[in-house]
Amino acid sequence: MKSIKIGKHEIQYPIFQGGMGLGISWDRLAGNVSLNGALGIISSVGTGYYEDRKYSKKEINSKPLGSENFYSTQGLNAIITNARKICGQAPIGVNIMCACNDYGRMVVDACEAGFNIIVSGAGLPTNLPEFTQKFKDVALVPIVSSAKALKIICKRWKQRYDRLPDAVVLEGPLSGGHQGFTYEQCLDPEFQLEKLIPVVKEEIKNWGDFPLIAAGGIWDKNDIEKAISLGADGVQMGTRFIGTFECDAADEFKEIILNATKDDIKLISSPVGYPARGVQTNLLDLVSKKEGPKIQCISNCVTPCERGKGAKKVGYCIADRLYDAYAGKKESGLFFSGANGYRLNEIISVKELISKLVNGE
Repeated sequence: MKSIKIGKHEIQYPIFQGGMGLGISWDRLAGNVSLNGALGIISSVGTGYYEDRKYSKKEINSKPLGSENFYSTQGLNAIITNARKICGQAPIGVNIMCACNDYGRMVVDACEAGFNIIVSGAGLPTNLPEFTQKFKDVALVPIVSSAKALKIICKRWKQRYDRLPDAVVLEGPLSGGHQGFTYEQCLDPEFQLEKLIPVVKEEIKNWGDFPLIAAGGIWDKNDIEKAISLGADGVQMGTRFIGTFECDAADEFKEIILNATKDDIKLISSPVGYPARGVQTNLLDLVSKKEGPKIQCISNCVTPCERGKGAKKVGYCIADRLYDAYAGKKESGLFFSGANGYRLNEIISVKELISKLVNGE
């Protein structure tokens, strides 16, 4: 399996570990992934919860108050500091959502903290280079769901910043969490990853040559080889890494995925206005009966929710429910999973998982 170069940074194996928030991929998971030759990616979501940090006496039930605390500079710095204790100077990335409040500040925070690669989706990161011009060595990797989206990004970046992506993640509709597709498109064969890879590869050729990273439904060495045969240069995998000892989620989170059946993993409505994929649990049962937990926007996490309007429309606060999942609260947590999450049947080390992915053991 060939190494892959992302900007100035060489990754031994062409495998990105997807940035899973809130708190599912922080220092322990990402640090160990980078240590073992793939690219560990830290999620920037909810860093105000890292080690139960408290920033204001006005916080309610210890929840980070406002986006400036939910996306905590101090928390992000602590996470990468602890990840570096594991992986040393191996390349390490961060995932930053375009939809989040304080996007520009978070990008600058990540650059100043020493991240090597920024992966950014949940919207089109058309202004990402604006915040990184002082940090020339930081590689920029947008996430897209179509050739059209990549064309828009490349055109805007080239015109405004004279820059192109250092790589692109193409995420198909089998991924966990939020989708870049409508509900109908998620189920349409024409929008599946294998159909998208060749088209996006052709779009890349219009702008030069940078790596294409395929994501969504990648599970084993065979899937990796199939994606590469279709034109990808590497892959991104999230859910598979939940099944590791080092994954930062609570053991109860891992148990939810381990016990999930294929029918348990569903597309659900989200406060951000796009479908999301997760496990049918007690929370979603309550929400369907309009008996979900009280909604009170404390963290002001994502712009599309409009300070709780989206949450009230679908019946739950995504920040609160993702924190509960990270903390292992089975009754009230929102547990995201890719479509293949039901295939997870054991917890192994990151080292063993990467060996399986590379060698097909």
